[in-house]
Amino acid sequence: MKTSHIITFYALQILRKGFSSLSARKRFYVASRIGEIFYNYLGLRKDQARANIQRAFPNLNTDKIEKILKNTYLNFCHNFIEFTTLPLSYKNINIKVRGLKKLQSLLDQRKGIVFITGHFGSWEILGQWIAENVPLFVGVAQKQKNKGAHNFFINQREIAGIKHIFRGNSVNEMYDVLSKNGMLGLVSDQDAKKKGVFVDFFGVPASTPKGAALFHINTEAPLLLGICFKENFQKYHIHFRTINTGNKSIKHITQEYTGHLESYIKKYPDQYFWFHRRWKTKP
Repeated sequence: MKTSHIITFYALQILRKGFSSLSARKRFYVASRIGEIFYNYLGLRKDQARANIQRAFPNLNTDKIEKILKNTYLNFCHNFIEFTTLPLSYKNINIKVRGLKKLQSLLDQRKGIVFITGHFGSWEILGQWIAENVPLFVGVAQKQKNKGAHNFFINQREIAGIKHIFRGNSVNEMYDVLSKNGMLGLVSDQDAKKKGVFVDFFGVPASTPKGAALFHINTEAPLLLGICFKENFQKYHIHFRTINTGNKSIKHITQEYTGHLESYIKKYPDQYFWFHRRWKTKP
């Protein structure tokens, strides 16, 4: 491992220890201050995020767009701090779950579950809850270029029992999860380049991963969308929603769950991760 990667790993461990010594309220306060610094002075991917918000909400005025953008920084910083302090942060929050019966009924079918989420709300908290309440939960993850950061992030997620399959591994490992009646977790809202299927996202064609639809079509494993959003720094909501597919095509299936995700983003726009280039690939 490179020296810079080793330094990254231990720097994250130091942050973890420091943030863990704070109360939930103080962690939120620190996150808000850091968020302000990023918004006002550093501006990492600020232009990209602003452009994405403007594209998604073309009728909003400048003040409202800037408010969403500023709060997006705050939410991202808070999510990051809460993630670094797992499992402490997870134990100190209240989570209200909607759709628990839907989740259980799908598990009872013994076909496995193709689970879909996006970079919305507190997706790391969502993963922790699923890992604690479902016998087998395996997320498909991208390896980080920085091995120190990669090891830290994976360790944090595995605290609650999340297992991982990395992109580039044999697809048979993913099918094996479904054959064991496990939940195969896919984050399906990033640009998928030319390999994706184009569906409307806020009325604009966006290249979207088609893996979720393919796994469903090839195995008949049901599709389940899950999201987690914050009411405040100690109150969270998890919603599960089944995706009705019938005999629909990959494009129609992908459009359906993308549309549901979009509906949540419209309600809580500052809890979406606007920083990635969602519309990078053109049809």
